[in-house]
Amino acid sequence: MVSRWVREAGGDIRKAFPGQGQQPAEQAEIERLKREIVKLKAEKDILKKAAAYFARKSG
Repeated sequence: MVSRWVREAGGDIRKAFPGQGQQPAEQAEIERLKREIVKLKAEKDILKKAAAYFARKSG
């Protein structure tokens, strides 16, 4: 398996780790959006509970 990886890299070590330990911009954006989705889902759940509470209280 390792020999295949070496062969595919073609001996150019820069291809092995293209980001030099840094995430590509696209991957960083994906991670940011995933965190935002989690936050928005939590906010949505809170609002649903609040709406149910106020609907029950006024009715």
